[in-house]
Amino acid sequence: MTPLIEDPVEIAIVDYGMGNRRSVEKALEHVGASVTVTSDPARLRGACGLVVPGVGAFPRAMERLRELGLDDLLRERVAAGTPVMGICLGMQLAFEHSSEQGGSDGLAILAGEVRPLQVGSLKLPHIGWNEVRFTNPGSALVAGLPPRCAFYHVHSFAPIPARPGDVLGTAEYGAPFATAVESGSFYGVQFHPEKSSAAGLRLLGNFASICVEARAPVAQ
Repeated sequence: MTPLIEDPVEIAIVDYGMGNRRSVEKALEHVGASVTVTSDPARLRGACGLVVPGVGAFPRAMERLRELGLDDLLRERVAAGTPVMGICLGMQLAFEHSSEQGGSDGLAILAGEVRPLQVGSLKLPHIGWNEVRFTNPGSALVAGLPPRCAFYHVHSFAPIPARPGDVLGTAEYGAPFATAVESGSFYGVQFHPEKSSAAGLRLLGNFASICVEARAPVAQ
């Protein structure tokens, strides 16, 4: 696959000790980004875009972000218009609250809460490829992708956004759930684009392009 961006924009992966950082790093490099994995606030503030990965439990993840002072930093960067993408648990952390393991407050970048999937007789966690239906095909994050395409999921919880307009894509496993969101400069996906073949690389390439556009100087 030819890199989707010609200019190697700097994207920092937020390292808070949870998540598949290396596979995300390799996928972003594959689409042409220059990638740093770091928890250093100065380097995170200097990057053109941030990616928050995540695998594990919501309360522990928030605890780690707070210990490192990265919770306020992420809110700050989104408020400043820096493109930030959350992947899987990293997407869930952007919401106000999760009921996982007794409950925990999140970053409150997006309104809503994270709850267990309602799967009926199906098994949890939800693991495997699932069709995503994009509800806002005009979003720059899904440029060049078909309105419906499959991505790889591994999760037992999913967010319930309070604002329907924040939902970018949905999937179904027992019941429909939000699997992609967008609000301001924050983008989140419940699935793993780094494990989702060509469609996942396209989405990550689109995010890198968003970062390029965000750093471009304003014409005088």
